[in-house]
Amino acid sequence: MRQAITGEAAKETTAMAVRYLLQVLAESAEGNSVEVRVPPFGAVQCIAGPGHTRGTPPNVVEMDAATWLALATGGETWGAAIAQGRIAASGSRADLSDHVPLAWQRA
Repeated sequence: MRQAITGEAAKETTAMAVRYLLQVLAESAEGNSVEVRVPPFGAVQCIAGPGHTRGTPPNVVEMDAATWLALATGGETWGAAIAQGRIAASGSRADLSDHVPLAWQRA
């Protein structure tokens, strides 16, 4: 995980770290009102509220892997990443500031 966070990992290791932390988010913020995307590695739906059934959801958060790993592990704040334009967030519920950093265990 440490290598993925510092950007020194192979693509497969980064993919595993991103997917694991996305799953932690989905489990800790259960729901389907927001879709969090970290292309090309994964996406999850989370946060309680009205869901969607077709097409692009109304609340979407998208970022690159480095930004997601930094947010999820506390290396960067939501506000700083938004201010730097590292996150694309649309919709009234597309704010993860109450959910990151994540509580996770090192394997």
